[in-house]
Amino acid sequence: MASSVVAAQTSGMKSSMTPDMGKLTATAGVIQVEGAGGGGLVPWATITGYGTRDSYGANVHYTYAGTQDYTLASYGVAVGIADRVELSVAKQRFTGSRAPLDNLRIDQDIYGIKVRLAGDIVYDQDTWMPQIAAGMMVKRNNGIGGLGAVNNVKMLGAKDDSGIDYYLAATKLFLGQSLLLNATVRATKANQMGILGFGGDKGDRYQAMLEGSAVYLLNRKWVVGAEYRMKPRNLAADNEKDYYDAFVAWFPSKNLSLTLAYVSLGDITVYNSRRQEGVYLSVQAGF
Repeated sequence: MASSVVAAQTSGMKSSMTPDMGKLTATAGVIQVEGAGGGGLVPWATITGYGTRDSYGANVHYTYAGTQDYTLASYGVAVGIADRVELSVAKQRFTGSRAPLDNLRIDQDIYGIKVRLAGDIVYDQDTWMPQIAAGMMVKRNNGIGGLGAVNNVKMLGAKDDSGIDYYLAATKLFLGQSLLLNATVRATKANQMGILGFGGDKGDRYQAMLEGSAVYLLNRKWVVGAEYRMKPRNLAADNEKDYYDAFVAWFPSKNLSLTLAYVSLGDITVYNSRRQEGVYLSVQAGF
């Protein structure tokens, strides 16, 4: 592995690491709601951008998810280096639209890093070896607005207003069958991705959550898929449920992608205690 990294770095120095857009369309995935490359809800082992091992890629994204009672907006920047390392920064804003939480506003900052450990989703077609990557998301909740004296997630029962998610992802692309499968294991204390803090009155330990994606490539520009994401249950004030979605993504070029999905985020707080279902829309531009 070390020799391949050195070779990639040396080749990159010779080419001044100019963007080469060398990956196949759609194989970089889209940007996940926490800023990592992958699907909409689940990070994959893929490295964002279309740069190969001798290059780099970067993108900006904006994501909107709206349910009956809440809206989640996310925007940020992600960079893939030598098809080996991914760095990302994302900002989430969660707001309420229905009483008693119609004035609710919660912001969260997320800093991510992902490293490809083994495998290649394109070149390992003659083996069962998936691409494997390890990642980390450093999250900081910036407090609560619109709830009067309740201005911090700790006042809802969370143990902390910051935390770290760790994950291991395996992604396998079957080009002959136009099928991509991904499985991710995440160690987390986050409540609603960290929007409601970390840990709580019902539990304050890391738990292993399973996440998965299945994607079918209709052609070079259109894909459809579905995802599932387990969630912890740490807060008495939030009967948290697992997430899932069904999506279609369009890649008119390597510089642009649009994703539209039906998403279910389960219950979010006991104050608006009904299943939150709605629309997810994400726009990504980059190279």
